[in-house]
Amino acid sequence: MAAPSPDDVVSGAAPVFSDGDHRAELAREYERRFGAKAPYRRKVWAMLTRDVFQRYVPAQGTVLELGCGWGEFINQVRAANKLGMDLNPEAAGRLDPGVRFVEQDCSTRWPLADNALDVVFTSNFFEHLPDKQSLARTFRETLRCLRPGGRLVCLGPNIRYLPGAYWDFWDHYLPLTDRSLVEGLELAGFAIERSWARFLPYTMSQERTPPIWMLWLYLRLPIVWRIFGRQFLVVAMKPEPGATAR
Repeated sequence: MAAPSPDDVVSGAAPVFSDGDHRAELAREYERRFGAKAPYRRKVWAMLTRDVFQRYVPAQGTVLELGCGWGEFINQVRAANKLGMDLNPEAAGRLDPGVRFVEQDCSTRWPLADNALDVVFTSNFFEHLPDKQSLARTFRETLRCLRPGGRLVCLGPNIRYLPGAYWDFWDHYLPLTDRSLVEGLELAGFAIERSWARFLPYTMSQERTPPIWMLWLYLRLPIVWRIFGRQFLVVAMKPEPGATAR
């Protein structure tokens, strides 16, 4: 069976936009934080996508990135249909032509049909949501739009290992650990496939830009993750009909 086109999976629901001031602030934050390192970040994400995350995304499937930003993941992952969701309107100009941009609040109803997605991916995004109610609504929409057996892949800072540095970003609101995220996902109806409390080091938005070969080596030495890992990686699945989340 041929994979559905992006137009097939998007329903007629209208997107929800934030106010103009907030969208402009997002654009300024993205540029300030990532602009100077954009070429380096693309190289890092090329390796992460190829060596870690591509295994979760079917080549003929449909994937949506939550908080797609400048598209470092969604532009490089292989999939038949790709969508990026973000409140920053300038994100649209950073996405490849084959990526459909959805500009909206992720905690409101998504303009997608039920069971439309194979994978939802998100990196360093949930901490930017204002509260756990917004995150819970986002979980519900993710669960609705994923097909049975589809996955939600979550990468993010683990506040258990970043008690101070977690708050060094103006737009970090929601503190999460791997355990609190897992509990929230299970309460929402997901089954947890894998959970790593320590995966990647914390951030690429500071001054450090280690050579790419060091990332290649790091990914192949899980024992080192226990020392330097400050971000969780959680993979959750929408249960098949009749199955229970736990």
